Amino acid sequence: MAKVEIAPLRSWDDFYPGSERFARPDTRDLAKWNNRVVSNLLYYQTNYLVLAIIVFLVVGFLNPVSMFTGAAVVASVFIGSVWAGENKAVIKTFKNENPALFVFLVMVVSYFLMSLFGGVMVFLLGIKLPLILIFVHASLRLRNMKNKLENKMESAGLKKSPMGIILEALGQQEENFNQIQDFLESKLKE
Repeated sequence: MAKVEIAPLRSWDDFYPGSERFARPDTRDLAKWNNRVVSNLLYYQTNYLVLAIIVFLVVGFLNPVSMFTGAAVVASVFIGSVWAGENKAVIKTFKNENPALFVFLVMVVSYFLMSLFGGVMVFLLGIKLPLILIFVHASLRLRNMKNKLENKMESAGLKKSPMGIILEALGQQEENFNQIQDFLESKLKE
């Protein structure tokens, strides 16, 4: 098993070089879009972490109690869902068969619990805003050769990163999308 390594902080020119390295994803090919998002999440993970921390700190400074409550609820639901996904056969099967729906349900449960404790708007701004910004960047950013090489090393197990561990816990590995795409292509040829 490979040692967990923190990905390097990518330069601003690599992270946001201009419109020539961005393009709308093909919404008709969900497997390709998912592959782009997962690849960018793995490649730019340190940049995304810095972005999330900056937004989190700005919103947290404006309303610290609600931000702490929101972070505690989300962390508890995430840890609980990962534990249940590994230790409960029914949930593990559901997570493997419906990874995107599983992540969506984790988000819905987090939102519901936050509404019980109040401070939903602070939660949405402090935690969801960075996630939305990250998803938009990961969806629009085209991959380069370095990105593809880094991701192949991660999927082959030669390298392990924190984002790779999180994506694996949520069932969002790149090879899952490649298998889905291969399956769909074989069915279309029949």
